[in-house]
Amino acid sequence: MMNIVDILYSVPVLLYVILLMVVLKPGLTNIFIALGIAYWLQMARIVRGQMLVIKEQEYVLAARTIGASSWRILLRHLIPNSMGAIIVTMTLAIPDAIFTEAFLSFIGLGVSAPMASWGVLASEGVNSLRSYPFQLFFPALAISITMLAFNFFGDGLRDALDPRMRR
Repeated sequence: MMNIVDILYSVPVLLYVILLMVVLKPGLTNIFIALGIAYWLQMARIVRGQMLVIKEQEYVLAARTIGASSWRILLRHLIPNSMGAIIVTMTLAIPDAIFTEAFLSFIGLGVSAPMASWGVLASEGVNSLRSYPFQLFFPALAISITMLAFNFFGDGLRDALDPRMRR
């Protein structure tokens, strides 16, 4: 399974999403589907890496020694201790997904003009850049502030949830 993930991970995510959007046709639901198909690869690699590291910890070996079942070890030790990395990875992937959606809407593969999207607003702002530059400035500023906010939030969660930082 991870070899398939590695092969799919070798294709750039933006190219993968653009190809999916060409096949699925533009629309909000199809953007969600394309982003979901494309962004699970990074999460799969993070979760697998975390599970491989955590299952070699001494407390897991101690749980095995006292006769705990595999399900108990999974539910009691592996999943709770990997949730921090999963949540942090998810919050740090959100800005990338926001930028990808805005880019797809900007080039016309995302949501169409009646629906509001920062990419659509930026695309319309480029058309009137000489006369009304603020029409491009405000959507770009909103994208930037949102991406920075999620990055700071993800960094804060990493600091709060990482057990190595508590020591």
